[in-house]
Amino acid sequence: MTAEPISEAAEPVAEPTPRWPVPPADGWSVDDLFTLPDLPPHTELIDGSLVFVSPQRRFHANVIDLLVTGLRQDLPSEFRVSREMTVVLDKRNGPEPDVSVIFSEAVSGPDQTSFEAKDVVLAIEVVSPESESRDRTTKPHKYARAGIENFWRVEEDGSAGRPVVHVYELDPVTRTYVHAGMHRDHVKVDKPYPIDIDLTAIDAL
Repeated sequence: MTAEPISEAAEPVAEPTPRWPVPPADGWSVDDLFTLPDLPPHTELIDGSLVFVSPQRRFHANVIDLLVTGLRQDLPSEFRVSREMTVVLDKRNGPEPDVSVIFSEAVSGPDQTSFEAKDVVLAIEVVSPESESRDRTTKPHKYARAGIENFWRVEEDGSAGRPVVHVYELDPVTRTYVHAGMHRDHVKVDKPYPIDIDLTAIDAL
């Protein structure tokens, strides 16, 4: 009987190394944001740099659902509500608000991938741990400079697990936001149109 040769252990297969896009000397542009292949979903462009977002938490997703539903109640025909769509502020900035209210005339069809800043009347950011600085300072500053008249920043109430909505309105002279109110259980405002949302409804989501 002939003994079979002892096979050598297979060499471990090296995992492929991710190929991150190398930015040009002047940074990326919004054109690059829409044409670079294989970018992760919801990639943003801030000051010419690509920003990749972390996996979404349930609180974040539920707040977006709650706000989109509430904003669409009694929505005037001149407006539409959109979630997680790029807003082109300038050549080097294309952030993606969690929720936007835009003019109806700016909606071009189901293949649309972005809006212009002039099309947006309300931008909303739901703060996440990894995006605190961007949502609280960087993005509001850029939205204001671009002339977006209304901005909401939504935080999580640590004790209740419910959203707290900070409402801001644009000062057209300084092109900065002025804090117009903080809403815990209920947000009721008249800009950009009459809005009435029960924030405690998140308990059922």
